[in-house]
Amino acid sequence: MRKRLGFAAVVALLTLLLSPVPASARSGEGPPVTVPALTGWTAEPGGYAFGPRTRLVADSPAERRVADTLVGDLRAAGHGRIAVVRGGARSGDIVINVQPSRSALGTEGYELHAGTRLSITGATGTGAFYGTRTLLQLLAQGDRIPAGRTVDVPRYKERGVGVCACYIHISLPWLENLVREMSYNKLNQLLVELKVKSDAHPEANTWGYYTKDEIRRLVALGDKYHVEIIPEINSPGHIDPWIENRPDLQLTDSDGTKQPSRLDITRQASFDYYTSLMDEYAQVFTSRSWHMGADEYMLGSDFAKYPQILEYAQDRYGPNATPQDAFVDFVNRVHDYAAGKGVALRIWNDGLTGANTVPVDQDTTVEHWLNVAVKPSALIARGYSVMNAAYSLYLVRGGFHSDTASLYDQSWDPRSFEGEKLTSPKGVTGAKISLWPDNGRGETENEVAVRLWPALRHIAQATWGDPHPDATYAEFLARGSAVGHAPGWRDLTRVPVADGTYTFGHSFTASVQRTADGYATLRSAAGCLAISGGKLTLNVPLQPGVEATWDPCDPNSTLQRWELEPAAGGYRLVNAITRMALTVTDDGRIAQYPVDRRTPTAWHLS
Repeated sequence: MRKRLGFAAVVALLTLLLSPVPASARSGEGPPVTVPALTGWTAEPGGYAFGPRTRLVADSPAERRVADTLVGDLRAAGHGRIAVVRGGARSGDIVINVQPSRSALGTEGYELHAGTRLSITGATGTGAFYGTRTLLQLLAQGDRIPAGRTVDVPRYKERGVGVCACYIHISLPWLENLVREMSYNKLNQLLVELKVKSDAHPEANTWGYYTKDEIRRLVALGDKYHVEIIPEINSPGHIDPWIENRPDLQLTDSDGTKQPSRLDITRQASFDYYTSLMDEYAQVFTSRSWHMGADEYMLGSDFAKYPQILEYAQDRYGPNATPQDAFVDFVNRVHDYAAGKGVALRIWNDGLTGANTVPVDQDTTVEHWLNVAVKPSALIARGYSVMNAAYSLYLVRGGFHSDTASLYDQSWDPRSFEGEKLTSPKGVTGAKISLWPDNGRGETENEVAVRLWPALRHIAQATWGDPHPDATYAEFLARGSAVGHAPGWRDLTRVPVADGTYTFGHSFTASVQRTADGYATLRSAAGCLAISGGKLTLNVPLQPGVEATWDPCDPNSTLQRWELEPAAGGYRLVNAITRMALTVTDDGRIAQYPVDRRTPTAWHLS
């Protein structure tokens, strides 16, 4: 395990990432600087100049969709309002071409040619869209682009990030920032393990869920920016967020003890419950993939404690069946249910131990994160598509952090799995980094973001092109500084009031002090405002209705950090970790609640 960085280190890293671009990053020698680095560049004399007379030329509906998105991004990036026109191009224009005949570009590749005008050509709208991401990165470094041509095609079709908001809640603006950054760096797949507030099963609506409207908003952003957002409800293990109030669906061990984290796969009611959740998610997610997790079902236990599972397997598959066959049976039943809806199934690899006699359906994508007996090469040989989700790519909140510098220096690429390095990319769909909240209070969202951006740019580079385009990791970091953040990215570290002492309505007076990670502490004579009571989940007090308290001030306590969110002429107080807002109750208590359950108090400061 690696120790977490302290506040000073976080600030130093943030300063590096946002600092002015080193001169070497803007050098006219070699290809223009982008992330991922261009896979090829042929220089030509002269250059392209973006200016006030620049227009976007786009004729077909597919071309205009790309152009319309680019117009908004150019405006968000400070380049003004650009007209979209049809017909012939003139000097200084940007031309969007979607030409299906350019099949060599594939579904995501593009050609960019900069001269007196600049053209972007893709065989599909997606390819042309990625060309516009390159253009935005180049314009982030200046309005003049050197003349030349590149044909830029990704090496892997799946380039992603996984986020577990599976117990704790991650703010929607943070996730929206992530989608924009992913798209800007040509990443195309975001796995979200999270809870959508259920109408069919209100007993499951423990915090931190997302409303359906919030998910629709996130999915719409993903659709606009070509990031497929794949939902996951983990099962049959790690399903306690869904069945903690459903003991009838919990697996019972041989001692008669209910297991809230394990679904009873021997019961039809369990399958019906799970698929009803899939149907409800289909109301808000548009992805044609479904992730069911299927990891660590027997974590901390073993099948011997549940004799009914072996009995179930033998009843279905004969006397030679193993308990693992019952597990695979559940996976395959979910697979068939999803396939009937036109949706492909994805699972983690660790449940495929080789102890089963029944195979997982072959068109299931296996995401490999753990070194177990069945290696990636064996899975590929059996016909499975395999994605690299290696533990070395993990960013665990309050725990292990991927050593991105070391991975870069090793020229890590998606063939490098845990326990095996493949000689060929055949059968490997791509790779992703994964964010897990094992210690949910260990870091704030803003701290996670600081560590995420270098890892995100690295996985973008390693899945799109050459995994080691620069001689040193420092030079690679300079690429990220050169291109900056995506248009529309929001700086979530801004505190909207100056440090000082304020009276919050008629409730209390406190000193507001900005923290190093961009939140605020509220300090009074009684201590610092905190949420520290109630039931803990992943070390986080996620119980709605818990009262705020004045605890001894601790600069390391993330539960004492608050977001002042502008609202109704005042500010909501949102806890940085629980993501619930404070409300003054009818009896005068100050307690935390999800904003969709109780209207937060708008605190007027004086």
